[in-house]
Amino acid sequence: MELATARASIGSVFVCAAINIAKPLRRQCHFLPTSASPLFLCFQKKCNLNLQRPVQGAADSKISCSLLNVEDGINDEACELVSGVELSLGEDDDNIRAYLFKAVKNNNGTGILLLSDIFGFEDSFTREFAYRVACNGYNILVPDLFRGNPWTKNKPKTVFEQWIARQNPERIAEDITRWTKWLVDEFMAAGISKKLGIIGFCFGGGQVLKVLAQDQGACFGTGISFYGTRMDTLAASEIKAPVLFILGDNDPLCDVYEIENIRKKIDRDSKVVIFPGRGHGFAHRPESPEEDVDAEQAFVIMRDWLYDHLVV
Repeated sequence: MELATARASIGSVFVCAAINIAKPLRRQCHFLPTSASPLFLCFQKKCNLNLQRPVQGAADSKISCSLLNVEDGINDEACELVSGVELSLGEDDDNIRAYLFKAVKNNNGTGILLLSDIFGFEDSFTREFAYRVACNGYNILVPDLFRGNPWTKNKPKTVFEQWIARQNPERIAEDITRWTKWLVDEFMAAGISKKLGIIGFCFGGGQVLKVLAQDQGACFGTGISFYGTRMDTLAASEIKAPVLFILGDNDPLCDVYEIENIRKKIDRDSKVVIFPGRGHGFAHRPESPEEDVDAEQAFVIMRDWLYDHLVV
């Protein structure tokens, strides 16, 4: 089925109404070299690497990886083959983990950093979304922002603020920086110098602004924030890359007015896309057939944005 989109535009704000669900677009892309980098060799066979690789000057940092089983049942025409690998960087208390999904065929040689919501990098919704992004030709890294201690639904909401207060923002920023540098180093080793993209949901959507402000356009070519929370509005004016904001107008955690003010501070051809009636989390964890339709449209908008800003 084809997608028809009705958009009422106000400046760089788009209000979307989905009429139908889109088929994934097929892109003609080059294959990603695998022989130059130990990471990509890891996708060809089961591995147990203990690689010495410098991360922020730490010459004794270690990387280990093991193959990740990807769940069946994801129907995406653009997906011919995706490999998944679990990575571990550092040792003992300094150990940080991540998942990396790689498009094996039609790989466009572009890397994406995906920052999860509070449910962490092992959450099935986050992994399925990352898998679908890889299906469209990308290499997508999902770091463990919470060091093995994500929020879980069985915890009482009364202790949420206590839990979030224990998530040290300096430590999270440092972990993101380390994985960003690792990803850049791997692409450089493979002879690829493209800038990265960054995507974030909820908590991760708020982190997108902080990362881009700190990056100053050095590593990241664009960012996408899905209904970001705890947004740092002061960081917006420091961002040097265009940002796509996707949210619903019925989201108590992500205010449309605040997001539009942030977009104006960033400018740089940034855009806000609003889905009428949608609340928090609809794009990556839809809860109804109607949200499924909007989630599909949001994915298509995100995918086209990534292609236009990173691949073309």
